[in-house]
Amino acid sequence: MIVVTTSPLTNDLQSQLNANFPSVTFKFNENMGQAEVHLADADVLVTFGEDVTSDHIKQASNLKWIMVLSAGMDEMPFRDIKERGIKVTNARGIHKIQMAEYAISMLLHVYRQNETLRRNQLAHHWDSKVPLKEISNRTMTIVGAGAIGEELARLAKAFRMKTIGVSRSENVKPHFDENYTNDQVMHALKQADFVVSILPSTEETFYFYKQEHFKTMKSNAVFLNMGRGDAVQSETLIMALDQGQIAHAVLDVFEQEPLPSDHPLWEHPKVTMTPHVSGKSPQYLPRAVEIFEQNLKTYIEENKLVTNEIDVERGY
Repeated sequence: MIVVTTSPLTNDLQSQLNANFPSVTFKFNENMGQAEVHLADADVLVTFGEDVTSDHIKQASNLKWIMVLSAGMDEMPFRDIKERGIKVTNARGIHKIQMAEYAISMLLHVYRQNETLRRNQLAHHWDSKVPLKEISNRTMTIVGAGAIGEELARLAKAFRMKTIGVSRSENVKPHFDENYTNDQVMHALKQADFVVSILPSTEETFYFYKQEHFKTMKSNAVFLNMGRGDAVQSETLIMALDQGQIAHAVLDVFEQEPLPSDHPLWEHPKVTMTPHVSGKSPQYLPRAVEIFEQNLKTYIEENKLVTNEIDVERGY
């Protein structure tokens, strides 16, 4: 079996894979340009996903399985993958710790007025009357209640929050007090002090949030998007903020990245922005490779994949 990578792995991770799977031939590469020479021989392709094109699928005539070292697969050529019957897995779940921490930290940042306090410090201005609030005992609605959402709900419980989950199915999920389907989202939004969006980028979720959704939210609600930027149109969000339909937005993802320097979101007084960093962690690659190893073991022994197999029809 030949495994070809298109993204850099540390020397330690390469040694780990070689040691754990001596019967497998690994072709480690820094990028797709280096990997192309090996594609024709590849049984398995390990990639971050955004570098795989239809031409690459055609070149990889022996390819049977693609492991995507991320959760998002917006740019994968699924039509060609489906036609070839190639299996796809991803690293869903490895973001849950750092992204849950990000959400809690940013909500605290807004409620505890950290930005104002920091500006006062730099100005040598002592103001003990800055109004501060508690995130405890609030209601959090998580739209896209998968692995990340479940971990965030677990942390929210430490702050005694009521937690509401919204997902494709109405299945009861751990750490949520209430569960709704996507078409019942209005019931979940109207209760929320915090709306956290962790939606993937699919045809079903493109511009998911419309004016009626923001009108349903509380006027003092905080909207946090760390899923995909195309879940909401910038103009729609800015209108909701300007009209007082919600109080604040925390954004880690955007329709266009990097965000153009002249975009109005940069200087909007009710927006806190970060440059798509909520999923960053030094543990990212080790966790992704751990998932890959679990699947590689069962694939070799039983010709099956047990973790995070993707429905190529849906793309997630």
